[in-house]
Amino acid sequence: MRIVVKFGGTSLATAKQIREVAKFIHNTSKNNQVIVVCSAINDVTDQLLDISGHIQKANKDAAKAKLAKLKRQHYQIARDSVMGSKTRKQLLQKLDLDLSELEGLLHGLSLLGEVTPRSLDYLISFGERLSIQIVSAVLIDMKSRSVALTGKEAGIVTDSNFGSSKPLMDTTRLRVLSKIEPLLTKKIIPVIGGFAGADQHGHITTFGRGGSDYTATIIASCVKADEVWLMSDVDGLMTADPKMVKDAKVIPEVSYVEAMEMALFGAKQIHPRSFEPLLSKKIPMRIRNSFNVDNLGTLVTANPSEDTMRTVKCVSVIRHNGLIDMRGGSMVGAPGTAATIFSTLAKAGINIMMISQSPSESSITIVVKKQDLDKAVNTLEMNLLGKMIKKIDVTTDVSIIALIGSGMRGTVGVASKVFGAAARNGVNVVMIAQGSSELNLAFVVKDSDCQAAVQALHDEFELASN
Repeated sequence: MRIVVKFGGTSLATAKQIREVAKFIHNTSKNNQVIVVCSAINDVTDQLLDISGHIQKANKDAAKAKLAKLKRQHYQIARDSVMGSKTRKQLLQKLDLDLSELEGLLHGLSLLGEVTPRSLDYLISFGERLSIQIVSAVLIDMKSRSVALTGKEAGIVTDSNFGSSKPLMDTTRLRVLSKIEPLLTKKIIPVIGGFAGADQHGHITTFGRGGSDYTATIIASCVKADEVWLMSDVDGLMTADPKMVKDAKVIPEVSYVEAMEMALFGAKQIHPRSFEPLLSKKIPMRIRNSFNVDNLGTLVTANPSEDTMRTVKCVSVIRHNGLIDMRGGSMVGAPGTAATIFSTLAKAGINIMMISQSPSESSITIVVKKQDLDKAVNTLEMNLLGKMIKKIDVTTDVSIIALIGSGMRGTVGVASKVFGAAARNGVNVVMIAQGSSELNLAFVVKDSDCQAAVQALHDEFELASN
């Protein structure tokens, strides 16, 4: 098989874990063509963002101290993970070059006293640049042939939307294929930095947090991989958050659309845009645990088997949001009311997570992230209160609970089971939304009721016996 295997930062936190990862790659590559995609070592991206924050506050000493810590961390992991003296020496020389470049970049940013979106992408891409050098060196130490490549070197070309770029797939496909195919033919394992590519001018761009998943699926689409494996610190997609529901289980198989919904509703194992490159090629994805490699995890596929088509697959939750209820008689029958509200919020940079409107058209209710709540209310009061909107009510701490499963489509009585279970557990439902696809049913409760509601629904649909 031709497999793209992506490892998250938690799988690369220590020298011991990196050796385990390399051993798994080394063994898998004996009978398969393996392309590896790596995130930065655990917590390194956050450290680089902290450095950026110190520079913007003109706190040079704090930035230098953070950089010194980062250097010590990588040098120590490099020394502890590579046994052969020659390979270790070569690795340390490569890290020296990358860390010197990072130091030069920080010096330049400190002199300017500002960090632009373009320079921030360049800065935070160093996490992956450093981790791939270490993983590739450990593979060489284990007598595998390997080469480390940044996303740019691998051929990923994106637009210039720094911080949240998208790949230019036609160009990327040609470049990645011409770079990777000869390596696989020679049995060389490419270790590619996730999360980043470069625009057509050669400037480093990133896909946003969790973007290494996206890199893996882009590469898989380009090289026509048989499967993509996303390796992290969980056994797969779960029927609920195991921190909230003790008897949550791994879901063995889901469809692309179900997995997309789970990703959007807070399944941290997947970047929501990761599925785009796979859909046309119908490449299956597995979500697996680096620390439990005997478990095959969750298979995400275009056509799940019939016996996995349960009514509800999982109960997902997005906690700590704000709810805004807008009312006004002048909203009734007035074309463009919703458009005016949404465009006003969009201009203020506020993302709306959920919408509900009464058939009378006299009220519209929206949910936004908690950190956006004050800004959203202020924007609406300044621009629309007293005109289109007569009254604004705010609920400060709410959770969105979503039931996801393609088996809900056309099934009678799902909603009555959901709200019956909520009522029996004394949970008041504040707001409801369901799309005509019937793939998910989402509703809002006070955050204090969240745990009880999730457990009640998990029990109601018997998800523990999945």
